[in-house]
Amino acid sequence: MQPDTLAATLEHTAEQGRICSVAARGQRDLQERVASYPALFPDPPVDATMLSALALSTAFIAPWCSATELRTANHTSLWVTAEDWRIDSQVTSAPEATATVAACLAVAAGSAPADDDQLTQFLADIRDDLAATPLFARLRHLWQGELRRMLDAELQEWTWRARRNTEPADLPSAGDYLANAAGYGATWVNVSHWIATGAVRTEEHLTALTTASYEVEKVLRLVNDLASYDRDVKAGDLNILMLGVDEHEVRRQAVHQADLCQKLLDPLVETSPQEVTYLRRVLGFTTGFYHGTDFWGPR
Repeated sequence: MQPDTLAATLEHTAEQGRICSVAARGQRDLQERVASYPALFPDPPVDATMLSALALSTAFIAPWCSATELRTANHTSLWVTAEDWRIDSQVTSAPEATATVAACLAVAAGSAPADDDQLTQFLADIRDDLAATPLFARLRHLWQGELRRMLDAELQEWTWRARRNTEPADLPSAGDYLANAAGYGATWVNVSHWIATGAVRTEEHLTALTTASYEVEKVLRLVNDLASYDRDVKAGDLNILMLGVDEHEVRRQAVHQADLCQKLLDPLVETSPQEVTYLRRVLGFTTGFYHGTDFWGPR
């Protein structure tokens, strides 16, 4: 190996090592969150491997960030996991689902969480951390709006699943299902991260990035469904492969949707170069990750 090649290799692998060290710190912090709110995170499926994968994903998607800067992205991702588990696996009626969403939105707006509800307590922690950042007061309404959008999508999916149990033929179209991709939670995580790190300064800036993130989230929904089909069948979850679309068509849709994302992101490079890189890395990392596994452990 030539000296210059050795130097380049050392530099490259040293950077990978640094990113992994950030992820290791992130995982330890996530383990502390899980220990603080044990009722939210059954093991399985929220096991140590899942926490490691979550911390690695944020560290590799935003490699310019420190562990402290990734704290909000990690915590919001973990909260989405808890919320998803609550709605999917514990809520048994439409009034209960609606009440869960209403309680979360009230806490996001500033209400105190219930003493016996760890889901809203964890959300209040995230809210209070963000409230200490310079931009939250100005952009809070957009953060709340995106949380509402995500939770409304979760409610819609809960309704579809409940309806399927009584009326098996009454399933959403593949198009309606994909349009409801906000329930995946990625855009709310992104909005939280951008506010926490001061990456956005104005409503217009955050709105433009959020619009692009919506389209990226649809790709994530598609590749997630490809990876999680067998698990979704066993758990009774919805999946686009259950809606009359075969695997080949889902892959074609994912490629087409990624192309649309590129067209949305290109004009934003001049004003938001790092955030565009962030969204491109979200696409790249997530599609690569789901090629071999998914985040949830056995259920």
